[in-house]
Amino acid sequence: MAEQLDKRVYTLPTNAEKNQLLAEKNKEALLGGGEKRIESQHAKGKLTARERIDLLLDDGSFEEIGKFVMHRCKDFGLDQEYYLGDGVVTGYGTVNGRLVYVFSQDFTVFGGSLSETHAEKIVKIMDLAMKNGAPIIGLNDSGGARIQEGVVSLGGYADIFYRNTLASGVIPQVSAVMGPCAGGAVYSPAITDFILMVENTSYMFVTGPNVVKTVTQEEVTAEELGGASTHSTKSGVTHFACPNEVECINNIKQLLSYMPQNCEENAPVEPYQSTGDEKVKELHNIVPDNPNQPYDMRDVIGPIVDGNSFMEVHKNYADNIVVGFARLAGRSIGIVGNQPSSLAGVLDIDASKKGARFVRFCDSFNIPLLVLEDVPGFLPGTDQEWNAIITNGAKLLYAFSEATVPRVTVITRKAYGGAYDVMNSKHIGADINYAWPTAEIAVMGAKGAAEIIFKREISQADNPEAKLQEKVDDYTNKFANPYRAAHRGYIDEVILPENTRKKLIKAFKMLENKVDSLPRKKHGNIPL
Repeated sequence: MAEQLDKRVYTLPTNAEKNQLLAEKNKEALLGGGEKRIESQHAKGKLTARERIDLLLDDGSFEEIGKFVMHRCKDFGLDQEYYLGDGVVTGYGTVNGRLVYVFSQDFTVFGGSLSETHAEKIVKIMDLAMKNGAPIIGLNDSGGARIQEGVVSLGGYADIFYRNTLASGVIPQVSAVMGPCAGGAVYSPAITDFILMVENTSYMFVTGPNVVKTVTQEEVTAEELGGASTHSTKSGVTHFACPNEVECINNIKQLLSYMPQNCEENAPVEPYQSTGDEKVKELHNIVPDNPNQPYDMRDVIGPIVDGNSFMEVHKNYADNIVVGFARLAGRSIGIVGNQPSSLAGVLDIDASKKGARFVRFCDSFNIPLLVLEDVPGFLPGTDQEWNAIITNGAKLLYAFSEATVPRVTVITRKAYGGAYDVMNSKHIGADINYAWPTAEIAVMGAKGAAEIIFKREISQADNPEAKLQEKVDDYTNKFANPYRAAHRGYIDEVILPENTRKKLIKAFKMLENKVDSLPRKKHGNIPL
């Protein structure tokens, strides 16, 4: 025969062998960069990418997507080193029974650096989160772009940034920075709604200490430049500085409990049983008789809301304003309050930005707003004016004016000048405005007003100091009270402090079906 039969025997793998191969690959993927690198991660006081997911999600709920993905780069020796998953664990699961999508960067694989395929995995779950209307949570721990891949790595970052922007205001986005986050990597967290950092093990900066030293000659450590303490107190970049990773993840869970799944839904309502008339007697004497004496607005918030439900946001930044989530009769609300115990509660640049960002988040996700007002005005000074208090103060004004969620204001004491307008006044769309009997609603404080209005009369008096005090008392009696505003309808009701909780429960219940809309437009142009 011209052709000989091929007598070689081909043995195909059995089903059992195929199953064994799958088991081996699953085991390999779970190891990330290997046992030694996992030990190194633990030695730094850090959890692995998978351990973080296990802590975050309900037991047994995680479904991984893209477990066997590998990078495609052949340059600079990368063709000799492959890891299943390519440095990021992605998938979905539940937190307290509610669907979330998650990506967790794995520092044991190429330092968590972002490659083309790494980015594709993140983009895939972001797209799924948008399509299915559920929050996306990023657990960031990455050395930045994978340098060997060049521009495709940069393109991967941009793909993520673009989706962060599309998702903004549609689904909640939460970023936990649990290791390094430098260069272009910082901009994805910056676009998301909330950033959490871990003290002493995480940092964020656009350019690191070495570059700073080269360009500006400044000597600075990574922690000083962009650590959790720096960003939670000085820059305001991060909303929560957590002592460890477990606390960080617990904060994410608590945050999610106040939010709806997406912009089309309302936040979940907790079961609530009324205790009776809802009077809060401890508020009776909370405001001092001396109008210049401070008190802590948190002492007002605590008794008003459901027990221990207040979760403060941005606690260590711009502490002359207090913002955070709470529950009122089981319903999620956002609270913005001036803080008389810090700078007398004035509005400045940082406070305005902090308040505006929080208001816009609440409005995006249908969370009603409660404003507790005790504000003597905007902070004066060249530093404020030269750094654009006008533009930054307008951000808070814009945010309140644009908000269509139920909005209720309680003026506890001072409401002076333009700050009265800005802090959710009736004139910019507030639904219900209450005032305590201690409220002072005026253009400015009585002393300053008297000095301007009666300047000539005081200067010509035999006893200028006595005349000034006479005019101050006169102005106080006429204007430093809530009744002129109430006569005009700017205040809906003057209430006793102890009745505040009861009134608020009824007001927000009345407003729960509120429908409001803005004029048709592509989008507004907030003063940035």
